[in-house]
This record gives sequence, structure tokens and C-alpha cells, in this order.
Amino acid sequence: MKLLSRVLVMSFFPFLFGCSVTIDEYRDTQPELDLSRFFNGHLEAYGIVQDYKGRVKRRFKADILGQWRDDQGVLDELFYFADGEEQHRCWQLQKSGTHYTGRAGDVIGEAQGEVSGNALNWKYQLSIPIGEKNWNIGLNDWMYLVDENNLINRASMHKFGLEVGQITLYIRKVSDTPHRSLTPGCGL
Repeated sequence: MKLLSRVLVMSFFPFLFGCSVTIDEYRDTQPELDLSRFFNGHLEAYGIVQDYKGRVKRRFKADILGQWRDDQGVLDELFYFADGEEQHRCWQLQKSGTHYTGRAGDVIGEAQGEVSGNALNWKYQLSIPIGEKNWNIGLNDWMYLVDENNLINRASMHKFGLEVGQITLYIRKVSDTPHRSLTPGCGL
């Protein structure tokens, strides 16, 4: 009986690892996501951070200003958490065909992403303060354009190969017109 159980378990492993979603699966989906079109101007976002058990640990709102010049973009993000904490992140983005790279102050190294159809898959390491230390957490970020003004973002967070949490974010494009100046030090 033990041998039969092992054979069944081992035969199931290829299904576990062979079922991951790839960006190519979204190739023919509409509307087509163009980061320089969607992330340009005034955007606002609402989100939650969940732990590995699915418990909501944090809620936040974000005020986002996006600007592009040719294949270079900047996202100036101001986060307002329900507990009163405020954070700022300035993304410097570079487009090359359907591929994107990005840098930000709390991102370790360079973020890598690819767009296909209505989706973007974005992967990076983020330095997150936890207690007295900073943890480098891997993010596997998926963004899905719902329509020209609305986008859903789901990110899984990993440490040592294990999922430690998720982020769910709704982003709404308010206007193509900037509603404020870029934060000092955050520019193209």
C-alpha cells in the first residue's frame, strides 16, 4: 500500500508544477494593456495585504502620478495605510518591446516584466521593514486591464520559496492630466 501511495504522489507532481500560468496565455485578450497609456496622468488605488493564511493585515490607498517620455516612464506612488503609516515609492521604468524593467529605492536590483494582451507579469525583490530588520521578499505581480480606466493587480509574496502573503490592488485611472507635481527626486 505504501508503494502504491508513493507512486500516486510522484505521478501527481508533474501536474503541480506544469500548471503555472504563463504570460503568453493572455496574448489574445482585450483590451490590450499599454503601460505608457494606462499609467500616465492621475491614478488612484485601493488595496489590501494578506498574510499566508489569507488574513487581511493592512489596508491602504495610493495616489499615483505617471509620466512617460518615449520608452521611459516614472510612477510616483504615495501610499496611505489605514494605521496612519505613509510610504513613497518612485519607479523608474524602461520599455523594450513587450518587456519592461524597473528600479525603485526599496527594490533590490531590477524588476523584470512582460506584457501580453491585457496582462503584465512583473517580478522583483522588495526590501520590507519587519520589526528591527529588513526582509527581502520576492513578488510575483500580475496586472490585468479590465477596461481602459480600471486595472486589477494580484501579487504573491515569497520568502525562501514559500508564499508569505498576497497583495490585492484595484487601480483606477482618474485623468490623463497630472493632478500634482512629481515628488522631489522622482522624475524622468
